[in-house]
Amino acid sequence: MTIQALSAKDAASLDKDLMDVNVGGWSLDQLMELAGLSVSQAVWRMHPLSQGKRVLVVCGPGNNGGDGLVAARHLKHYGYEPTIYYPKEGKNELYQRLKTQLQNLSVPFTDDLTSGLSQSDLLIDAIFGFSFGGPLRDPFGSIISQIENAKIPVLSVDAPSSWDINSGPPSSGPGAKFMPQALISLTAPKPCVKYYQGRHFIGGRFLTTSIAEKYGLVCPDYQGIDQVVEVFKDGDGEFRYAPKEESKY
Repeated sequence: MTIQALSAKDAASLDKDLMDVNVGGWSLDQLMELAGLSVSQAVWRMHPLSQGKRVLVVCGPGNNGGDGLVAARHLKHYGYEPTIYYPKEGKNELYQRLKTQLQNLSVPFTDDLTSGLSQSDLLIDAIFGFSFGGPLRDPFGSIISQIENAKIPVLSVDAPSSWDINSGPPSSGPGAKFMPQALISLTAPKPCVKYYQGRHFIGGRFLTTSIAEKYGLVCPDYQGIDQVVEVFKDGDGEFRYAPKEESKY
């Protein structure tokens, strides 16, 4: 079954429906918790503990960064050793609560991205999501350049940071050569995935059948306690769900 992409405009509208008390009934912190849990499960699948426990989570100031903070908390409980690089903290009280939760678990925060990269086995790119419209503003241009040239695997959350949601990577400058090893699309892939080459997951187990039908989507076939499903690109360049035996832990 072909998986449909969700435009930035529809993604924003869908989020509003999810948080409408009379439609989806979810709150922002609930959605962020499930999104971050999905990210942590994608890490578990693509980079098991045997491949290295040290995870650098690079967070942006918005909801994408919040997803990264939640993921870091879950990863700590799984036995990973996350470190947070959070150059521009979000102003919402929710982000401060997430930061406090991590501090209570003794998860370190660093101001040195170069050092963090050199001491990590995996990087989570949780900087920008579907609402990114560019251009990159300081300090994110230099941050993207460092991530782009990282010698460790990268998992991007919802979209590779610096990519235009519709047209993919920029033609030049920071991010032009950025191709993370793995991507987790939240709710549904965004149009830029047609330019993506790598391992691809879909997560966010909060999509209702009625909302999915409104936006022409198909609810992922999550199995058991899974919060993610893996998808693959067929010979025609279309994304499809991977066979179930390939998607189990």
